Amino acid sequence: MALKKLYTATATSTGGRGSGRAKTADGFLDLKIGTPKALGGNDDGNNPEQLFAALYSTCYLGAIKFVAGKEKKPVTISDDSAVTAHVTLGARDDKKGFGIAVKLEVKLPGVSKAVATSLAKKAHVVCPFSHAIKKTVKVPTKIV
Repeated sequence: MALKKLYTATATSTGGRGSGRAKTADGFLDLKIGTPKALGGNDDGNNPEQLFAALYSTCYLGAIKFVAGKEKKPVTISDDSAVTAHVTLGARDDKKGFGIAVKLEVKLPGVSKAVATSLAKKAHVVCPFSHAIKKTVKVPTKIV
């Protein structure tokens, strides 16, 4: 798929999951990467699933705001709106590696459930994270 480039982010990871760092080229993000206790680690840093959850929820909320503004009658999204992403790491059924499962919870105060559901569906079309995983990960999205 061809893209009209709008922006490129650059980050480098060293050390891997167990004792690494992830840092953006501009230095604004510099994280210690660790392994959660559930995977045999000691919770001494952020892990890729946390990062994916944070990034996906942020991007998806931005996509909701984008599509809300494009409606025939634009929908106001309040500052206390939120998206919570639950990202689960697991062993794949083919026993050849790992995969993720994702669930999203969308809170849009002041927006009816019907409108919120419509916006959430449209947001999956424009959100680059939803687009990137759409063929491999089903993303149940619940309006709360």
